Amino acid sequence: MLRSVNPTGTLIPGISQAVIVGGGRTMYLSGHVPLSTEGKVPAGMEAQLVLAFENLNATLMAAGATARNLARISIYVRDFHADQLPVIRQVRDRFIDESLPPASALIGVAELFHPDVLVEVDAIAVLPPTN
Repeated sequence: MLRSVNPTGTLIPGISQAVIVGGGRTMYLSGHVPLSTEGKVPAGMEAQLVLAFENLNATLMAAGATARNLARISIYVRDFHADQLPVIRQVRDRFIDESLPPASALIGVAELFHPDVLVEVDAIAVLPPTN
């Protein structure tokens, strides 16, 4: 059994923001990009990463979860350079539970789906038990 999770706001047609699998405890989150509710992409890698994590957080909340439920995140950065790592870590650490950080991957890529998009974040979460 699969269940789609799509919070209100800007959605990309043809994909679910997340899919809950099986008995409903594992959720696979699509790549979240820095699109505002108006469909705009902010300038700069840091602003884009903040918005991508805010969008990811909205999807988690729509499923009754928080960043504490993240088991793994992957951050894709277009034209990554090592000097960007401190900013990436600072932004990421604002959104994760630092006492239980998820497994993580940082992946430099040549391109993402749109030329204005510099970052994308996908994740796997384990949902809290339902009452």
